Amino acid sequence: MGRNVSGAAKRATIIDVARQARVSISTVSRVLNERPVADQELVVRVRAAADELGYRPNAVARDFRRGRTTSIGVVVPDLANPFFTHVLKGLANDVRAGEHRLLVVDSGEDPEEEIQLVEQLAERCDGMVLCSPRMSRAHLQAVAGLDIPVICTNRSVAGLPLGTIGVDSAVGMAQAVTHLYELGHRHVGYLAGPQSSWSDARRREGLTSAAAACGMEVSVTVAGSASDAGFTRLPDLLREGVTGVLAFNDLVAVGALARLRELEVAVPGDLSVVGFDDIPVAAFLGPPLTTVSVPKEDLGRAAWAMLRQQMQDGEVASEQWLPSALVVRQSTAPHPKRLQSGAGRRDGRRAAR
Repeated sequence: MGRNVSGAAKRATIIDVARQARVSISTVSRVLNERPVADQELVVRVRAAADELGYRPNAVARDFRRGRTTSIGVVVPDLANPFFTHVLKGLANDVRAGEHRLLVVDSGEDPEEEIQLVEQLAERCDGMVLCSPRMSRAHLQAVAGLDIPVICTNRSVAGLPLGTIGVDSAVGMAQAVTHLYELGHRHVGYLAGPQSSWSDARRREGLTSAAAACGMEVSVTVAGSASDAGFTRLPDLLREGVTGVLAFNDLVAVGALARLRELEVAVPGDLSVVGFDDIPVAAFLGPPLTTVSVPKEDLGRAAWAMLRQQMQDGEVASEQWLPSALVVRQSTAPHPKRLQSGAGRRDGRRAAR
């Protein structure tokens, strides 16, 4: 048995049992829930693996799973992020209209913790919504074998029986890049999100493709998803000489703006800043933040509609994508030095050629 970050023994999961017994998650579930399994050799292997790992299913939860629990599990990476609270609001408003209730857990941006939480909720719920899951595809494949309807938001899971509802982050980021280009910026920086974030990968795709199309130089530094990440990593981009900064999300942009105030760098006079998500505070920052607006509550409502359909008829919807849109506010402007030198016009002609 492994150990967690505190040094305490790490509880074995059904995924661990499946790996040890060299069988699927669904086979482990059938054996441990005493459902018929044709191959008795598999039954022996699963029980031996469970004993060796010290795995013990929750008896109360197992009894719930044999019937209906009227609970829907929701796993989010960070409840402190307003993006997820608004997704939850849209989800909860529609769920409350029926007989189900939400069980919400926070994985703390830890993929391993996320897997543990998913397994625990699977034993207690009729269905699950994984908000921007950070776990690997291999673990998502294991989740698909838990014999419970699961919907992922902002994570493509093609080839797996998991529904997907998301926002086209690549298009939104490309809009932000084009906006900065049209303002005369030719070297921009990106404060990247968590490396385990699928949305960050999509935003990088939109960033690099749009920048390449218009001949912009891009510098990237890995930050994260919280404000302190933007505050800490912003100087990395300033040393690269960027004139515009794009942040993984608005929280990272908030941290970057705070650091720029500390360094007495004027926004947008000396540097333009763009966020992503359009959380409510974005419109009230100093200056108000240019950002990519995402239909957060609609995302939650669509996730519940997709999950409810799957629970009712067993059919897995493939993918559904919602649009994003650039909202221009006062944190972006033409860069004065570029305009004074005429470099923006020369760079524009060079890119056109």
